Amino acid sequence: MKVAIVKYNAGNIQSVKFALSRLGVEQPILTDDPEEIRSADKVIFPGQGEASTAMKSLNEAGLVAVLKNLNQPFLGVCLGMQLMCEYTEENNTKCIGIIPETVKKFNPSSDMKVPHMGWNNIYDLKSPIFSGVADEEYIYFVHSYYVPKCDHTIAECDYLLPFSAAIQKDNYFAVQAHPEKSADTGMKILENFLKL
Repeated sequence: MKVAIVKYNAGNIQSVKFALSRLGVEQPILTDDPEEIRSADKVIFPGQGEASTAMKSLNEAGLVAVLKNLNQPFLGVCLGMQLMCEYTEENNTKCIGIIPETVKKFNPSSDMKVPHMGWNNIYDLKSPIFSGVADEEYIYFVHSYYVPKCDHTIAECDYLLPFSAAIQKDNYFAVQAHPEKSADTGMKILENFLKL
């Protein structure tokens, strides 16, 4: 199986590669080459960092149209999930536009800080990528922006308000948490994705 990891200067690549190797994917391809991405069996779009810088990198590499028009299973992670949306409030950034939603900033409260950082439970799971994952399982989050609940929500989480812990549209899946840092539950999500 050929797994492509999209390269666009947005971090957390090593932990994704390590998680994939634990699942038997020995040589995932880290690439920004459109043909390599198009010909992969699965595409993973990880990300940490800031949206406008990431989008600048994707635009300069000519990857926006490529990523919008893939047919194989595609998995966005953390910032990758947010960039799949239409727009983010983070530096008022136009994103890829796969999911017609606006990413919003958490407003901190007196007792709850932003970023949302650490283990939190997910529920209302509605996708094959959660096969074998129980409602209320915990996974690891680090984010200051969130995708609101919407028609594409396939898992929810609560922090300051209920938000989309995962979204899906057609062959495009995404999780806000870091499955590669989420112990057995995260590995199960990645394993399910690889089996799609």
